[in-house]
Amino acid sequence: MMELGKRIRQLRFKVGLTQEQLAEKLNVTPQSVSKWENAAAMPDISALPLLAGIFGVTIDDLFDLTAEQRFSRIENRMDLEEDLPQDVFLEYEEFLKSQLASEPHKKRAVSLIAYLYWHRMDTYARKASRYARDAVRMTPGEKGCQWMLQKSEGHTAWDWNISNHTRAIDFYRELTEANPEERLPYLYLIDNLIADHRADEAEKYLEKLSALKDADPVVCQVYRAHIALARFDEKAADRIMEELLTAHADDSACLFEAAQYFAGKCDYEKAVSYYEQSFAKEKRRPRFTDELQSIADIHEITGNVTEAAETYDRIISLLREEWGMTEETALKDAQKEKARLLAKTGSA
Repeated sequence: MMELGKRIRQLRFKVGLTQEQLAEKLNVTPQSVSKWENAAAMPDISALPLLAGIFGVTIDDLFDLTAEQRFSRIENRMDLEEDLPQDVFLEYEEFLKSQLASEPHKKRAVSLIAYLYWHRMDTYARKASRYARDAVRMTPGEKGCQWMLQKSEGHTAWDWNISNHTRAIDFYRELTEANPEERLPYLYLIDNLIADHRADEAEKYLEKLSALKDADPVVCQVYRAHIALARFDEKAADRIMEELLTAHADDSACLFEAAQYFAGKCDYEKAVSYYEQSFAKEKRRPRFTDELQSIADIHEITGNVTEAAETYDRIISLLREEWGMTEETALKDAQKEKARLLAKTGSA
C-alpha cells in the first residue's frame, strides 16, 4: 500500500495543483501539505473527505488500497454499522460493480455486493417495521400497513400463493441438477420442500443427499423425522428422533437438531434441555449463539421474560469473550434485545 503522503503528492500532480493551491482549498498552511507529502505529519481525519473530493477519488483511493484490502474494509464496515451513509453505500456499490468483470476478484465482489444490498434492505426493513407498527397501532382495525409489517418482519401469510416456497424450490432444484455432488444445495432444497409439506419430493432428494460422500448421517436421519412430520406421522417422527438420540447422546450437533425438532413441536421443556446440552457439549470455539437465542425466545414465549433477559446476558458475554466483539451490530442487537425484555419486566 502506498504511503498516504506519496499518494497525496501523486494525486496533487495529477489534478495540477501546487501545494499552496491545495492548502488554500483545505484551509491549511502550505507547510502542512508539505509535511503530509514528506511523511512528517498526517492530515486530520476530517480532511480526508475534502481531499477525496478535490482529487475526485474515494477515501479508500487516497490510501491506494488493493482490491482485497478494500473488500475487507467494506465487509468490516457492514459488520460494524447498522446503517451506511448514502455516499458510502454508493461508493461501495460503484467499486464492487467495477470488480465484477475482474476474474480474480469476481467471486468476492459478487458475494459482497449481495451483502451490500442485503445490508441496505435490512436497514430499511427495520425502519419500515418501526413505522408500520406505529401505523397498525393507530388503526388496528384497518389493513393499511399490515402487509408492510408482514414483509418487513417476515410474518407468515395465510394465502398459500404468497406463503409457498415454489421459487426457492425451483432455484435449488436447478442448482442440485447442475451440481449433483455439492451437498449444500440439497439441504436448502429439502428444507423448502418440507416447509411446503412436499414430503415425497423431499424424500427423493434426501436419497440423493444420503448417497454423497460428505453427507452427514445424523442430518439425514433428522430430515427423515421432519419428512414424517410433513406427512403428519408424528409417532414415526418421534421414533426416529429417539433412536437418533440414543445413538448420538453426546453429539452436540445431534442434540441441537433434537432441540430444533422439539421446539418446532412446541415441546418447550425438552427443547430448552437439549439446547442447553448442545451448548455445553459444543467443542468449537468461538461458539455460535443459536442455542442461547432459541432459549431466550422460548422463555419469552412461555412468559419467563426475566429468564429471557438473563439469557441475553449470556449471549452478550459470549459475543464479547469468545468473538471479541466490542461495537459490532450483533452485539448491539443483543444489548437492545436485553433492554427490550427488561422494559417488559419493568426492570429497565
